Amino acid sequence: MRQEQFVARHQAEWLAFESWLMARGESARRARKERNTGAMTDEDVPARYRRICQQLALARARGYSPVVVDRLQALMQQGHGVLYRTPAPRWQRAARFLLADFPRLVRSEAGCMVVAAVAFVFPLVLMFVLLQLRPELVYSLASPEQVAMYERMYDPSDPQHALGRESGTDWQMFGVYIWNNISIGLKTFAGGLVAGVGALVVLIANGIGIGTVFGHLQQIGYGDPLWRFVCGHAPFELTALVLAGGAGLRLGLALIAPGRHRRIDALAIAGAKGARLCLGVAFMLLVAAFIEAFWSSTQSIPAVVKYSVSGVLWTLVALWLCFGGRGVVDED
Repeated sequence: MRQEQFVARHQAEWLAFESWLMARGESARRARKERNTGAMTDEDVPARYRRICQQLALARARGYSPVVVDRLQALMQQGHGVLYRTPAPRWQRAARFLLADFPRLVRSEAGCMVVAAVAFVFPLVLMFVLLQLRPELVYSLASPEQVAMYERMYDPSDPQHALGRESGTDWQMFGVYIWNNISIGLKTFAGGLVAGVGALVVLIANGIGIGTVFGHLQQIGYGDPLWRFVCGHAPFELTALVLAGGAGLRLGLALIAPGRHRRIDALAIAGAKGARLCLGVAFMLLVAAFIEAFWSSTQSIPAVVKYSVSGVLWTLVALWLCFGGRGVVDED
């Protein structure tokens, strides 16, 4: 084949490959954003790259001019550099997931998250209000021993006592809180396998339990130590519990209404998304455990400082989940 015919036959795919290289080489995010606007998608690239390597070998074997050979050589080298470049460091990928991908995952399941929030918050508020009106109900929901334990933990007459705990150092309690928080989060998510009912049961049970404790302690005048203890870690812990419940509901929804997918495929898709949500939830619970162990239990910090920090944390969590990842395009 003559050189002119060879160039005319393959010119279009060389131009398409060059356009892809320009976008992908400058910015992976930009290339992903624009990948459907050109003649070649990412999925086409491996096959196109192999063709260019073959064409380069042919051009050399047939003795084509250096202009053609050099052009194909440059395309081959640039393609190799982009296709086989070193991936981003793990810390960078982890940061991107937490700052952008995780909030977008949460927003993509907004319906499930709202249902989970209602299932948790409504019984919590209901029990809190009921115990202000009928204090004796606490003994229908908790044993006298449990009630006495909570009263000791938040007794305002003992200012030297660490808030929210009866014993243990900060580091010991940090481990306890991690285990307790993450086990509840995973249990809530896994409950979604029972058609979503398990996740709802865990959310409602936690709402009733927390509402009972809060309502009783507030009613007997122990509210100040309680609120000073919970306000710091609540933005992360309570939000994470709701998100775990939402992920579990999404899992249950895939079983009940798989849509166009086979039920097993829908469950696999929901499970993969749920697993990624659980990674973010685990991070939030780890942060909550750290705050709970080293900040929340400290008696010496003034209430106004704790409430101010809590307000800042609630605001940051809300902004993170509502706006994190907006305008950021998927990477590879």
